Amino acid sequence: MADKITANDLKTQQSDFVIIDVREADELSGGVVEGSVHMPLGLSIRNAKKKQIEDMRDKKICTYCGTGYRGNIAADELIKEGFNAVTLDGGYGSWNQS
Repeated sequence: MADKITANDLKTQQSDFVIIDVREADELSGGVVEGSVHMPLGLSIRNAKKKQIEDMRDKKICTYCGTGYRGNIAADELIKEGFNAVTLDGGYGSWNQS
């Protein structure tokens, strides 16, 4: 299971991370983390396995979804492929509340 980062901690360290939004396109209308990269869960896993995101390999990655479930899956899969990844605890909902 991937490590989690709180919304408050991510906000103070945001410039240290590549933030990946793994929600589907129709979920983005409710808002996004500014500066995040949209890469739905399935695509993020495929991109990691197919070596399509090697430019992110030396960076810290934070994944998020709506509630934290898919973000955690994405971070776990990225870690399996050798990336340094964490997930936003509570997903985008926690980002809005902090």
